[in-house]
Amino acid sequence: MLIAALPTGPLSANCYVLAPAPGGECVIVDPGQDAAPQVAKALAEHGLTPAAILLTHGHFDHVWSAAELGDRHEVPVYLHGSDRGLLTAPAAGVDAGFAAQLQMLLGPGPYPEPARLTQLEGGENLTLAGMEFEVEHTPGHTPGSVVYVTRTEDGVPVMFAGDLVFAGSIGRTDFPGGDGDAMNTSLAKAVLSRGDDTQILPGHGPATTVERERATNPYLRGVAG
Repeated sequence: MLIAALPTGPLSANCYVLAPAPGGECVIVDPGQDAAPQVAKALAEHGLTPAAILLTHGHFDHVWSAAELGDRHEVPVYLHGSDRGLLTAPAAGVDAGFAAQLQMLLGPGPYPEPARLTQLEGGENLTLAGMEFEVEHTPGHTPGSVVYVTRTEDGVPVMFAGDLVFAGSIGRTDFPGGDGDAMNTSLAKAVLSRGDDTQILPGHGPATTVERERATNPYLRGVAG
């Protein structure tokens, strides 16, 4: 499996381009600010054609380029329905102080939805670009946060975790729509219940594994898995 990790924007949110192999269809995960040029470079380098865009949640640093890329390539964009409103009102997902800065950063709008937006509920099994993805609803960071789990050719699970869990940390729950209790439930269900070999590709920072986070992540201590 080919996976290109592309940190994008001022917050270095990870955008991923993945495909079974070079020279075919691919899936783009979380194209945030300034993602379009990097994605275009990765597509050209590996001879890839987008088949779909997957969004782990609705925060601006993960979705900002979704409409641009989705409409350019005429592909569906998947997002949980509970976060749909954040596409057109990104300031609703942050606190009042950050919202003022965000308007200066993003401009006054309007902010478009992708033309082919597909709303998720969680529990779906998607077949995209020759790969299978399990969709799991993981509220806590936002009401509509999800993770996408696929497998390498060797059967190793790979989780695109968004801002659920990072190497040594977890997503914040103090923004509007955040919920600490829901986050703990999601961490137990989507992270700690998985096999240690599960690869975690988070929304920020380096890749990690369930084994490593189970052993070293201080925010997972006391969370029942």
